[in-house]
Amino acid sequence: MVGQELMRAGNLHKTYRKNAVCTPVLLGVDFEVNQGEFLSIVGPSGCGKSTLIHLLGTLDKPDQGEVYFRNQRIDNLPSSQRDHLRNREFGFIFQFYHLLPELTTLENVLMPLMIRHSTLGWLTARWRAIKKAKDLLGKVGLGHRMNHLPKELSGGELQRTAIARALIGDPALLFADEPTGNLDESTGNGIFDTLRGLNQIDGVTIIMVTHNLDIASTTHRTIRLAAGQVESAEPAPARVHPWVFDPRNEGPLRQTGG
Repeated sequence: MVGQELMRAGNLHKTYRKNAVCTPVLLGVDFEVNQGEFLSIVGPSGCGKSTLIHLLGTLDKPDQGEVYFRNQRIDNLPSSQRDHLRNREFGFIFQFYHLLPELTTLENVLMPLMIRHSTLGWLTARWRAIKKAKDLLGKVGLGHRMNHLPKELSGGELQRTAIARALIGDPALLFADEPTGNLDESTGNGIFDTLRGLNQIDGVTIIMVTHNLDIASTTHRTIRLAAGQVESAEPAPARVHPWVFDPRNEGPLRQTGG
């Protein structure tokens, strides 16, 4: 069930500059997502999909326009407050995982909570955090790989580790930038099934960038970007039909018609 508006952005512009060369990427994008939605952003390479994710997640700042989260403007917050927001309210999944190679699977998942706490606070919270990380790794099917290094994991296992890391802080909003783009079709479908289960069962709001139109067509809503602008966008629904989720990942998921 869709709740109230969670995030919105208006008139977003972004141009990247290198020496005398200016490359406009976003040219006035409006955006909104409601709590409980699973929303896809699609479009050709270079149209600004990843840039939009970075602006919404405060990884970068727009040249013009505004971003609001829970009715509070966030794009103009001081750096420390944006760091706090990303650590406590947002989760991020990237195409190339960005795991720390010298840390085990379990340690990579724990990293956001280690950053959140002071040294003394971590000593207090450590065992509770470890239990939570182990539970998450079990949930994504990696209970047997907790002590392995990233180099010892398959592509699908690396991405599932990244998903667990993104969820360890109980984010209100999960950003997934091409989460299946570096995986074969079968593994990618398994990752997407995991994301759909998180949306349906746990109520996680997800904004996903993807080139896979088949996957995008089965999310609640799709926004299409072209040449730095919104080419087409379905309106935010007042109600989302629930997914029928098969935890065994046997066969495609579907939406009910009720």
